[in-house]
Amino acid sequence: MSTPDSNNTWHFVSNHGQVLLCIASNPEIRLRDVAERVRITERAAQRIVADLVNAGYVSRRRNGRRNHYAINRQKEMRHPAQFGYEIGPLLDLLNRPPELPPPPLA
Repeated sequence: MSTPDSNNTWHFVSNHGQVLLCIASNPEIRLRDVAERVRITERAAQRIVADLVNAGYVSRRRNGRRNHYAINRQKEMRHPAQFGYEIGPLLDLLNRPPELPPPPLA
């Protein structure tokens, strides 16, 4: 198992992607917990969630004192290299528990 290296200056999945993965794994997650898990400030987590909501990737509904988030899994990725690809299958792949085998290739 690899360990995080403090000298790394880039990651394969952006903070926006990491926040989306947090929401996919727990639609009732608190922004404080998102920030801790992604290792960003709570304010940065708020801005990222606002970006995701404004772009139509996430909807937010108040449920008592908490927010409930829903992901639009059919929304296509934003980078030109991935136009036509929906985010749902990517979230499924990256949120797969490590002990499970990878999904079969189509």
